[in-house]
Amino acid sequence: MAVAGIPKTIDNDVDYIDRSFGFQSAVEAAQDAIRCAKVEASCNLPNGIGIVKLMGRSAGFIAAFSTLGSGDVDLCLVPEVPTVLEGEIGCLPHIYRRVKQKGYAVIVVAEGAGEEILGKSTETDASGNKKLPAIGEFMKKATENYFKKLGETATVKYIDPSYMVRSVPANAADSLYCSQLAQNAVHGAMAGFTGFSVGLCKDKMVLLPIPNLVATSPRMMRTNGRTWERVLATTRQPNTVPFM
Repeated sequence: MAVAGIPKTIDNDVDYIDRSFGFQSAVEAAQDAIRCAKVEASCNLPNGIGIVKLMGRSAGFIAAFSTLGSGDVDLCLVPEVPTVLEGEIGCLPHIYRRVKQKGYAVIVVAEGAGEEILGKSTETDASGNKKLPAIGEFMKKATENYFKKLGETATVKYIDPSYMVRSVPANAADSLYCSQLAQNAVHGAMAGFTGFSVGLCKDKMVLLPIPNLVATSPRMMRTNGRTWERVLATTRQPNTVPFM
């Protein structure tokens, strides 16, 4: 008997591989939610703000890549980077400034962001996963309260596309990727290997030992890497990554 694994998570947090299948389709689907948030924010007065919560329990790849692909996002919050609400590098003053500059603002939050503010839950769901704090609802109230403190009103619309992002049909890139994964899983088994997972590494289809793969997963986005630097350049938000 041969045991072959195929890395399944749209969060793209399986280590070593270039990407997990479904990730690109999820990012593509998230664009619709961000576009809706932009329309809602730009059409609501006064001070329209749209908040979109995307999946990403321990890694913010979907939120980051959706932000980069959109170009309309003014703030992106991810689990890897501490969320600072107020002060010189606070996200709320930043959103206030963006609203005053543009007339509206769009915020994207990953579901695992903000634990340093809301605290880590000790409860688990039916699947055994840790329950996450309601960061989307919290940011909505925090934004409204911040504008109120400044004597203004913010019209905040909150969008949680949830399973609409991960339940869309696979796009062309993911469909091809899934075919390649399945074919190479069969090739590995027929060659006599077992206890392996298939994956794309540096654009090459490879076989990876499952124990090694899970030992360092879930991976997280590097906060000093180019992806996060591009997010900062796109949103113009303050960098809250602690200096080492």
